[in-house]
Amino acid sequence: MKEAYLYKKLPGKKVLCQNCAHYCLILPGQRGICGVRENIEGKLYALNYAKAVAVHIDPIEKKPFFHFLPGSYSLSVATVGCNFSCPWCQNWDISQQVKFTKNIEGGEVLPEELVKMAKENDLPSISYTYTEPTIFSEYALETMKLAKKEGIKNNWVTNGFWSRELFELIWPYLDAANVDLKGWTEEFYKKYCGGRLQPVLDNLILLKKKNIWVEVTTLIIPTLNDKTEWFEEIAKFIKEKLGRETPWHVTQFSGAISWKMQDLPDTPVETLQKAWEIGKKIGLKYVYTGNVPGLPSEDTFCPKCEALVIDRTNYFIHRYDKKGRCPKCGERVDLILE
Repeated sequence: MKEAYLYKKLPGKKVLCQNCAHYCLILPGQRGICGVRENIEGKLYALNYAKAVAVHIDPIEKKPFFHFLPGSYSLSVATVGCNFSCPWCQNWDISQQVKFTKNIEGGEVLPEELVKMAKENDLPSISYTYTEPTIFSEYALETMKLAKKEGIKNNWVTNGFWSRELFELIWPYLDAANVDLKGWTEEFYKKYCGGRLQPVLDNLILLKKKNIWVEVTTLIIPTLNDKTEWFEEIAKFIKEKLGRETPWHVTQFSGAISWKMQDLPDTPVETLQKAWEIGKKIGLKYVYTGNVPGLPSEDTFCPKCEALVIDRTNYFIHRYDKKGRCPKCGERVDLILE
């Protein structure tokens, strides 16, 4: 448990949490939407500080990052909780359950220990992932500061629903972010995620302005966000606001592992291919399908001559690039290699 970094004390021992874009007003004895921040006698505490519920070594492509340290492994860490409530969540047991049980599960792993693990295993990065790093921002930030000193990169896998105050705290220590862009309307975000679209778009733009490497992921869910016009709008936003070099991952939904949507079918491969084609037609350099191993659309091709640059099957990666350039024509393929 640690006193939260971002909150405002109000009369009557109320507090205004300033950690994410919900800006929860929390009464004494109550918790915020995330389920892990509690008002105790007029002070806001992060109950999940250093209580890791998952610590693993993963391929960086699992996040997914395809252009950030490709082919490397990353120390991946999470605590319980989330500031969204997406019914398709596949990690719901650690992201959502705390809101009902009130139990802060996990074992103590201090920031120093995480950095030590990364160094001992010769890992070039630490990923804050699985749930939502925003809700364990104090834990993430302290780890990021130590990692930065040791030359270890930091990346967030996130819904992007941060407060402006949090953005200002974390960006100096953040090297990359994969941001979920879950749909294209405020109504969709309100109905299915319990959040809003605009803060996510704003934070994506801010990340690019700070020269932090960004990749965007859209989990395509049958009947909910698989509209052609939404694919077009998302691709246009990425191209116009983030840059053509920003990778867009369009990934397959699986009902069997979802929180509340077991009755929905898996996303047809044809739908993924349609989104891929739209992204390329709009002018994005790099569009990738995900969760369907073996498709050519999982590979990286040179945007100039279309030569194969990185071959991917599951998490088996074969790089043909020459220090980030096409092996055939020498074109830069926008890889972050160090």
